[in-house]
Amino acid sequence: MAGDGNLKDNSHCSSELREYLGQVQSTTRLATYIEHCLTSSFSKSGFVLQDLVNELGRRLDFKVENGRYQGTPAAVGYDGIWTAPELHSIIVEVKTTDTYRISLDTVAAYRQKLRDMGRVAGSCSILIVVGREDTGELEAQIRGSRHAWDIRLISADALVKLVQLKEDSDGPDTGNKIRSLLIPMEYTRLDGMIDVMFTTAKDVEAAVAQDTSDKPESEGPSDAPEKEKSGWEFTDVDLLDAKRARIVEAMSIKTGTKLIRKSRALFWNTTHDVRVVCSISKRYTKRSSEPYWYAYHPQWDEFLREGNESFFVLGCMDLGFAFAIPRKIIHESLAGLHTTTTERSTYWHVHIGQLGANEYVLLLPKLSKHLALSDFRVHLS
Repeated sequence: MAGDGNLKDNSHCSSELREYLGQVQSTTRLATYIEHCLTSSFSKSGFVLQDLVNELGRRLDFKVENGRYQGTPAAVGYDGIWTAPELHSIIVEVKTTDTYRISLDTVAAYRQKLRDMGRVAGSCSILIVVGREDTGELEAQIRGSRHAWDIRLISADALVKLVQLKEDSDGPDTGNKIRSLLIPMEYTRLDGMIDVMFTTAKDVEAAVAQDTSDKPESEGPSDAPEKEKSGWEFTDVDLLDAKRARIVEAMSIKTGTKLIRKSRALFWNTTHDVRVVCSISKRYTKRSSEPYWYAYHPQWDEFLREGNESFFVLGCMDLGFAFAIPRKIIHESLAGLHTTTTERSTYWHVHIGQLGANEYVLLLPKLSKHLALSDFRVHLS
């Protein structure tokens, strides 16, 4: 289905396969492809696995340079170079199984050659990704070598779980914490690892709570009557996910590019120039004039700012359309919105008001006016 079907370096087949993998929305589907590579015998399955692993690196927000499928005397035989936003580089080596011993000296030599060529700079380590979870032989080989402090080992399944954990979160620091797990560190003192676990767990918990509650960050707007702040009303997570998937698909059609998930509410295309933040609310019945409530976070505004075409998309559980507000317009409207400050951050309250049977507006209470939303409707399939 890709090119002429002959997967080799610098081929049209390779380009099309990588383009396709970059547009696969579901990490679960990538995991299924990885499992197929490991359990089914087909030509070039190891090459496909290499591309799949590199795609997982991109989903962790590494800048990924694909390596060669087969080394040559004139080229360094690395499988991938992953550069983190924090500027640490990782030389990636992908193995289907640890049945055969690998030359750690050879892999370490790749890193030195890339340094000498100026391809990597600063701190740089090695990550070996193995298809099978049974990696005992390779673990022992690494521990007994002189490269033990420069190399880390992870199964493809565990790498998939890290990507899924990142996509379920929304905190600005969670991705950094997760990426740090792939970098060699000294674990005599466990504080760093516990910090990663604690931060990620709290972030995922907060993201789920915000998604399932009608009230952003589990609070009503600062000007809401006290009696309306007391209750929690929850929406089923599966229904929210299904609604968000429909909205993202509609936005992919609107923008003419496939959107993939960066985190729970953040989406972008493979070139990162089209960006969407998708927030969803059920109808809040206690105040019929303000039926939908959302939060808008500073890190979301920053994420949208870095795109060329960016939208804050407001989904409504009971409506067959969403509102895709360009970042420029929502940013200019922030002065009219109330805010709340918590231990985590300060965020804006976003309310959609309903003036008539089919007339919706973005309320700007601090300016005593509103913004009509009719021009921003995106109908869902």
